[in-house]
Amino acid sequence: MPEQKQTIQVKYFTDKIEKLTYIGGKSDWIDLRAAKDVQLKAGEFHLIPLGVAMELPKGYEAHIVPRSSTFKNFGIIQTNHMGIIDETYCGDNDQWFMPAYALRDTQIHVNDRICQFRIMEHQPELSFEEVKELKSADRGGLGSTGKA
Repeated sequence: MPEQKQTIQVKYFTDKIEKLTYIGGKSDWIDLRAAKDVQLKAGEFHLIPLGVAMELPKGYEAHIVPRSSTFKNFGIIQTNHMGIIDETYCGDNDQWFMPAYALRDTQIHVNDRICQFRIMEHQPELSFEEVKELKSADRGGLGSTGKA
């Protein structure tokens, strides 16, 4: 049975950024764009507005990460490494932001693609059982797969 397409309500805070688009077949990540011009000096932090708020379906969350070219193009890193927005952050003023730290002087313009997101279903409820030993084979510990 084919999966049902989800519809997400989106509020735009500016008409200066391109509308969100889903490009099937290539990637299921969706680009997010800077909603204002931002100039940063090396060592500065800024919450870059992304110009959107969304009502995510119940039981889902958005994962926001930099695009693969973000550091190369802009010299910024996302300070929380991966942002999580759950379905309760859905109000009329709950604009999404990218927390950015500049490693070099940079300028980001309105509509620049600086990060991306995807929608993920919440993790199921888990319970934990303490044991004295695990029965699976060891892989050799951290960093044990060797060098290529």
